[in-house]
Amino acid sequence: MEGMAYGAGMAGGAFNPITFFQQPHTILRILSWFFSIVIFGSIANEGYVNRPDEAQEFCIFNRNQNACNYGLFMGTVAFLCCLAFLALDVYFPQISSVKDRKKAVLADVGVSAFWSFMWFVGFCFLTNQWQVAKQEDNPLREGGDAARAAITFAFFSIFTWAAQSFFGYQRYKLGADAALFSQDYIDPSLDAGAAGDPYTSFTAGGNNLGQGDPVGGSSYQGMNGEGAVGYQEY
Repeated sequence: MEGMAYGAGMAGGAFNPITFFQQPHTILRILSWFFSIVIFGSIANEGYVNRPDEAQEFCIFNRNQNACNYGLFMGTVAFLCCLAFLALDVYFPQISSVKDRKKAVLADVGVSAFWSFMWFVGFCFLTNQWQVAKQEDNPLREGGDAARAAITFAFFSIFTWAAQSFFGYQRYKLGADAALFSQDYIDPSLDAGAAGDPYTSFTAGGNNLGQGDPVGGSSYQGMNGEGAVGYQEY
């Protein structure tokens, strides 16, 4: 794509919010951000229940504290990660270095793929613990909707993060327009020096050869005392 570097034009352009929010990876980040809020909120608000004869509350997922901790931790970190990448997307067109843009796109691909895998693990973990949960531990079936919501949106998060990784890889494949973006910085002084200094004529006896008589035009007088010409060199 001419005049583009990893999906964005040259630095210095004006920010267009409409175009920004219409980009596929921006929409996916907002969805992932929303899903992380649902997962975190569901577990934090209704993820702990107790039996009528107990005062202490336990994790709704088979009383496995690790399951609730996993969902809370993943939801919180994914929420922050989405905000960080949204901020990077806003700043990305202002990055003038192609190498920095390449690093940002590769980070997007790697982090998104990582989160897709982690949400797959989380979905399997939460689903398994919900299936083996004992009914006597929650006879009133409290928090069932919250548990199912956390599992459902963990499942959706697998695909939103995987899609972000895919679009990031597409941006990486676009590369940069070599005609407009330089991969390496070249010091202008060094670049000018590479062409060499201008030629300076040799000066002998304080006279510039270029300003005096030409060498080929001067004559050598022989040892004739009367000034007669012995021989000449041109």
